[in-house]
Amino acid sequence: MENQNLQALVADAEESLRKVSTQSQWEQVKARFLGPNGGLTHFAKGIASIPKEDKPAFGKSLNLAKGKIEALFQNSLSKLQELEDLKSLGNQVDPTLPSVPSYTGGLHPLTKTKRRILSIFRRIGFTVTEASEVETEWFCFDALNTPDDHPARDEQDTLFFPRESKWANVKQKKQEPYLLRTHTSSVQIRTMLREKPPLRVIAPGRCFRRDTVDATHSANFHQIEGLFVDHSVTVRDLKGVLDFFLRELFGEKVDTRLRPSFFPFTEPSFEVDLKIPDLGKLSNKWIEIMGCGMVDPKVLGLVNIDPKEWTGFAFGMGIERVTMLLHGIDDIRHFYQNDQRFLSQFSSQV
Repeated sequence: MENQNLQALVADAEESLRKVSTQSQWEQVKARFLGPNGGLTHFAKGIASIPKEDKPAFGKSLNLAKGKIEALFQNSLSKLQELEDLKSLGNQVDPTLPSVPSYTGGLHPLTKTKRRILSIFRRIGFTVTEASEVETEWFCFDALNTPDDHPARDEQDTLFFPRESKWANVKQKKQEPYLLRTHTSSVQIRTMLREKPPLRVIAPGRCFRRDTVDATHSANFHQIEGLFVDHSVTVRDLKGVLDFFLRELFGEKVDTRLRPSFFPFTEPSFEVDLKIPDLGKLSNKWIEIMGCGMVDPKVLGLVNIDPKEWTGFAFGMGIERVTMLLHGIDDIRHFYQNDQRFLSQFSSQV
């Protein structure tokens, strides 16, 4: 008899949820079945009056009914949230319709900046190399001489995949966990393991960090990193390459300086600052633009390159940051909002 009543309760919950169209109604129905005074709680309290020999079977039936009802409510809530998300997006767009005459589309400003940067480095012998956005902890941290206790390895800073995740197209070094890469330095590591020096590569790509989204930060962003490995490479070579690049990008009036810093994978390490006379409200102010340094000999050793024979330098910059400086953009979120008013300003630019 009790089993029949529990089945009836499940059927009643299913029928009640069919009539729910808002989350407030969903909450009311949930309280009627799963709340402190709900139907399921009423059955649970009645177990005391059931004969001892029937309690195990009743408890099993009660748990089964509870599982079914909770699943019904979870599915119902997911559908309601999906409907609300679709409603918030507005009217559905038909992609087969002709485009608006005044705007026929164009390259995204970040794509334009990336191509412009790559074209400058290609002119001085750099080749473009890429790799998967999914990486492993060894390639992203260990191979770059990042200590085990470095904050970047914490789950509140880096997006790790569950331990049981498997990615057949992403090679592991050991059995280290997978993650979404936090920088494109891992591309340099894979390149050095795959190819022998001399190397002159530039690695663009999307990166991910668990960051609070505001005017200057994004959990999803883009980097370009460069690597030069050859005989007798010095800091003078590093500064010469970066000075050429920044003059080509920002004009002949740009001043640059290297400011001592620290990165686990370079030694010595520097922040690169620039100063430009015609940069709006940032004119004639020192502005940080990228990080760089001489590749740490330990990093070369980890990728089977003899640091006694080869030396090199590396550098990295954010494509969003460069684009914001080039165009006077003060909020990184503009790049990801698909606002036609913003994007159309770049559609006619080369």
